Amino acid sequence: MKFSYDPQYNIAYIRLRPKSSEVVSIKISDELIVDLSPDGTVYGIELLNANEQLMQSDNGRFLFYNEHSGQEVDVSIAV
Repeated sequence: MKFSYDPQYNIAYIRLRPKSSEVVSIKISDELIVDLSPDGTVYGIELLNANEQLMQSDNGRFLFYNEHSGQEVDVSIAV
């Protein structure tokens, strides 16, 4: 998985797997687009107006949490 942010366009992208040529983008809302394959596999999630969405809560912190072990890693993201 890869998380990227483009400050020029204010777009964040969570890539779950490499895109294939058959990906379809589904607009969920004005600020959310999901990339899917024809069989429903999710390839990625695009956040438009990203700094507004990412900074709304937690002051730009990104928390990775392992449900099994309870381990947390807190990463500050600069957007």
